[in-house]
Amino acid sequence: MKTRWWVRFTFLLGMVLIAVSMLIPTFFNFNKESSYPIKSKINLGLDLQGGLYMVLGIDFNKVYKDEVTNYGRRIQSLLKDEATVSSTLGTANVAEITDPMFSILLDKESDMTKAVDLIKKFYPGYLRITGEEKNVLMFALSERTKVDIEKKSVTKSIEVIRNRIDEFGVTEPEIIAQGNDRIVIQLPGVKDIERAKSLIGKTAKLTFNIVNSDVSYATVQSWLEKAKKEGIIYKKGVRFSDYIEKLNKFLKNDIPKGYMLAFQKQVSNKGSKVDSMRPYVIETNVKLTGEGLQDARVSVDQQKNQPYVGLTFKTAGAKLFEQITGENVNKQMAIVLDGNVYSAPNIQTKISGGNAQITLGTGSYSKIMKEASDLALVLRAGALPVKLEFQEQRTVGPSLGHDSIEKAKYASLIGCAFVFLFILIYYRISGFIAAFTLTLNVVFVMACLVAFGATLTLPGIAGIALTVGMAVDANIIIYERIREEIRKGLSYYKAVEDGFENAFWTIIDANITTALAGICLLNFGTGPIKGFAVTLLIGIVTTVYTSYFVGRLIFDFYMNKVEGQDLSI
Repeated sequence: MKTRWWVRFTFLLGMVLIAVSMLIPTFFNFNKESSYPIKSKINLGLDLQGGLYMVLGIDFNKVYKDEVTNYGRRIQSLLKDEATVSSTLGTANVAEITDPMFSILLDKESDMTKAVDLIKKFYPGYLRITGEEKNVLMFALSERTKVDIEKKSVTKSIEVIRNRIDEFGVTEPEIIAQGNDRIVIQLPGVKDIERAKSLIGKTAKLTFNIVNSDVSYATVQSWLEKAKKEGIIYKKGVRFSDYIEKLNKFLKNDIPKGYMLAFQKQVSNKGSKVDSMRPYVIETNVKLTGEGLQDARVSVDQQKNQPYVGLTFKTAGAKLFEQITGENVNKQMAIVLDGNVYSAPNIQTKISGGNAQITLGTGSYSKIMKEASDLALVLRAGALPVKLEFQEQRTVGPSLGHDSIEKAKYASLIGCAFVFLFILIYYRISGFIAAFTLTLNVVFVMACLVAFGATLTLPGIAGIALTVGMAVDANIIIYERIREEIRKGLSYYKAVEDGFENAFWTIIDANITTALAGICLLNFGTGPIKGFAVTLLIGIVTTVYTSYFVGRLIFDFYMNKVEGQDLSI
């Protein structure tokens, strides 16, 4: 055999060994405590292992009312600061529930023109004037503002829910927006339905905690190393709150009294994988919560051209904030939502008046703007809770998922048996080669599911079955091309070589068109459709490799053994 053949064979052997080693934990059902070095297994979707499916709706009418009321307070301050116009806040008129209006009573009717001009100047496109009657100024939200509120409400609700999912120990949750006013949640393996609903639907808990600046980062790292030696580490699938509680209990004699460890964790887009965790030593005695916060907005410093987050506190919250900042100048204040530290800005001076600014770190304008938007989103999640309504709920029992797996298993085995029987009878020894490449194809697909952390669903199993069908089709194209070359009178060596070469672009064209459809399903589909698309796209890659490249590798070996004198096809 030529050196090139041995290189390709070595590569294939390495791929097979890697794939099999990745699938061992799944087939032998190893747990996390196993000594086997690979811990990842194929994640089963909601339809295969049971769990909870929920659709949550957002009550935008309440959000509109709260938002227009917030604008009323801001306009009152604006009139006083910019034009020394005195006014009194009116009430929200909800006669039109989807378009609430707010009234401001001016002390002087002559100030009406000034007030209207200021609103148009500072809130262009955000508000619209709906009434100017004597000294009563009426305004409402613009359509642009409503659309922005809808997007932010869905986004911040997803953010809050993602931050709580680890309470269930769910390894592959799915939390996605559906339309403009609904959120779909799938929690595979969850059994305590009522607890899940209670935890997901509750109001976000936002707190402001002072960071202990006397404890160095190196000291905290030594604590974490000490805990790690005792087996206290955060693993995928473990409730983050349980880890924090266990960690603080273990380190209670090391951590200063009145303080605790908290983390700023960065999670992946799905919210299931923790990419990094930055520790903070924060006060346990919380003096200021999200109840004291009125609003949080992203603004831009015109002189420095740098985004920042502007905070507005309620009266009681403003007094507390002034006291806390005065007592902790040059210290960090951790902003904590549901136990997760989102930011820890430095207190540069005592802040009075109920307004504060949080400046972000260094970086490009777009990077800082994104960080500011995310932080404002978190702050508003605590300051302006969104009411989530449970519109739909379905539970899938584990027995139903087990039945689905068993039926899919038997259906796949029966289907593969018929396919293998056909190709063995019709193509003889070449059929054995095709059967081998088909088996490798399925092994590679399942190994890729483990490697990518993808979730296997019932439609995903259908995608694997379709992959086998496409792989059979690719083998048939190759074999029929080889038969054509033999009928032309070419030698077996030449027939195999030309047959593979002539079939290559046909196979590529067929799989590219299928891949385009799969990409569309992956981008625009949801839930089970995405599961089907994932296995389909992975299967396309493995089909091309096993059917063409592995098939040709085995044929080269076969032809070498028979010295080109025979070909069973």
